[in-house]
Amino acid sequence: MEGEKRPAPYEGLFADGHLVLWTLCSVLLPVFITFWCSLQRSRRQLHRRDIFRKSKHGWRDTDLFSHPTYCCVCAQHILQGAFCDCCGLRVDEGCLKKADKRFHCKEIMLKNDSKALDAMHHHWIRGNVPLCSYCVVCKQQCGSQPKLCDYRCIWCQKTVHDECMKNSLKNEQCDFGEFKNLIIPPSYLTSINQMRKDKKTDYAVLASKLGKQWTPLIILANSRSGTNMGEGLLGEFRILLNPVQVFDVTKTPPVKALQLCTLLPYYSARVLVCGGDGTVGWVLDAVDEMKIKGQEKYIPQVAVLPLGTGNDLSNTLGWGTGYAGEIPVAQVLRNVMEADGVKLDRWKVQVTNKGYYNLRKLKEFTMNNYFSVGPDALMALNFHAHREKAPSLFSSRILNKAVYLFYGTKDCLVQECKDLNKKVELELDGERVELPNLEGIIVLNIGYWGGGCRLWEGMGDETYPLARHDDGLLEVVGVYGSFHCAQIQVKLANPFRIGQAHTVRLILKCSMMPMQVDGEPWAQGPCTVTITHKTHALMLYFSGEQTDDDISSTSDPEDTKETE
Repeated sequence: MEGEKRPAPYEGLFADGHLVLWTLCSVLLPVFITFWCSLQRSRRQLHRRDIFRKSKHGWRDTDLFSHPTYCCVCAQHILQGAFCDCCGLRVDEGCLKKADKRFHCKEIMLKNDSKALDAMHHHWIRGNVPLCSYCVVCKQQCGSQPKLCDYRCIWCQKTVHDECMKNSLKNEQCDFGEFKNLIIPPSYLTSINQMRKDKKTDYAVLASKLGKQWTPLIILANSRSGTNMGEGLLGEFRILLNPVQVFDVTKTPPVKALQLCTLLPYYSARVLVCGGDGTVGWVLDAVDEMKIKGQEKYIPQVAVLPLGTGNDLSNTLGWGTGYAGEIPVAQVLRNVMEADGVKLDRWKVQVTNKGYYNLRKLKEFTMNNYFSVGPDALMALNFHAHREKAPSLFSSRILNKAVYLFYGTKDCLVQECKDLNKKVELELDGERVELPNLEGIIVLNIGYWGGGCRLWEGMGDETYPLARHDDGLLEVVGVYGSFHCAQIQVKLANPFRIGQAHTVRLILKCSMMPMQVDGEPWAQGPCTVTITHKTHALMLYFSGEQTDDDISSTSDPEDTKETE
């Protein structure tokens, strides 16, 4: 036993050193690889952004295409890469520079001023055609083969097989397809530019060549509204229309965007607002500014694609309670073409605060939907306060309604707005009204309230004059609390109908109370609120979305070329 050799001390140290070294390698190597990959990815992103900034294409990168996609340059199948949201090109990241040089994007104006309005040819791009498209020559389905194949015109959206493409088709004039009455042709803008240089303003001569049915459409989308669908919708509309017609109101305010109407014939323009009721009000305020500038003849008719939470104005006009992509954008454009013109009353809300030394401070709002004081305004105020702190948490329409439900349930227990009848005085057309024990008062201009409830009609079991949005009358109702509001929304109770009036005056005598105008809430001290008629807005009503409740309360379409 004594003769056996013992391991030298340095051998144990050497083995421990190896263990430490391998441990360090196993820890540091993944860290190094992760750091190197993130560095390379940031370099690629900077390189892409540099190409995007210099390019005439509207490139956007994506980590995963939603359907089988092939690169327009190398024809290989790709899962990620970049796409142009104007012309629809799709390319691999490595082919981005080649695609930028090889393919031209949509031209918003023609370079050759001498081209006539009817001399524009098809602009074909190859591959990635919609699966539901059919060849204009043989009428068979296009894009059915698993490879880069077939052609699509980026203006008229017509598709054709590779083998059906002929020289005559390549040189054929483009008629802009199904939505030709909504598209502003590049040649029209070129001619307008030349006329302005010659100091001519008779645009009707140019428009006559495009036909009497030409009603160009301007898209005003809020990329931050509701479920954040606005960004994707902007790209889809740019593909179907002229990109110059599509605006993101967070980057280009409606006041500037609507100046495009002044380049169009009188009473011809239409506007599609993609956003919530607040975005619609923003656009209508910009339309009122056009009236102040003396541009009444260029005022457009306004349609709505609801992306907000409540969308009561959109619902009143037949455009539905909310858009979540359930119908394609092309169908939305068809609905706009079929819509009829109606008028919408707009009201001036003046809030006169009683300041120090009896000095009165005036605040003024414009109302399209409703004004309220009480529990529903309190719910809106609490919701607004939390959304300001963390706006990213309130991007879901369902989550937003759940938050409203939470605050409504809380108010049922707390009753912060009780004894409202002791704190306010109400006058309708100059006559004071005695109020019962209420917690809230709501002044309505439109038929819907609270995300889809017909408040004035209630359960529909009583005969009352129907609410209209174009009769110059306001409907005034009272509610007994948050629980009463919930009962009304599920048609288990009627509101306390106070009356109809042309002018409403409300005096808050004491304490702070929550108030709101069209979903914009604030806490208000002693004041006088006066609501009077301001003007009319020209809107578009789509009858395809109406329900049985809407049929009797919708105004008949009329000639909306008259403005107030």
